[in-house]
Amino acid sequence: MHVSFEQWLTEVANYVFLALAIPTLVGAWMVVTSTNIVRAVLYLVVTLAGSAALFIMLGAEFVGWTVVLVYIGAVIILFLIGIMITRAPLGSHEELSHPATVKIPAALLSIVLFTVVAWAVADAFGGLIIPPDVGATRTGQLAEVIFQRFVIPFEVVSLVLLSALVGGIALARKDDPEEPA
Repeated sequence: MHVSFEQWLTEVANYVFLALAIPTLVGAWMVVTSTNIVRAVLYLVVTLAGSAALFIMLGAEFVGWTVVLVYIGAVIILFLIGIMITRAPLGSHEELSHPATVKIPAALLSIVLFTVVAWAVADAFGGLIIPPDVGATRTGQLAEVIFQRFVIPFEVVSLVLLSALVGGIALARKDDPEEPA
């Protein structure tokens, strides 16, 4: 079933989607254009919160809350702690910026890739609507799959993340050269 623009305008959910999508896109743009790393991380929080809200709006509560807990609650905190531990420069540095001869082709390639992906999605799905009788996968069903069928890979991933955290702390730690080992 295809949707006309007039039908699209009558749905309240589309306005909620726009209210979530526009700040998410603005936050994503600000992440990649910000010259201050702390502000870029805070814009990333806005972007991730918007994407989590979109997942929740689509009925994927597990994915939405996972984005909130894992990415916003853990990864962003690790970014900020890493910035504080390494005492990364907070301002703009010319030697770290690429010249226009690199930025312009990168921007053009990004536009071309976005156009190709948008065309592929529009070609594949068009204006189709998912029928309401198709149920969304609920959190309980996902939890059963993760913690019954895939419990060993889940635990392996947690150990890999723990070892990455310990390795990051070991790399960031500064030893005092005057203390004996």
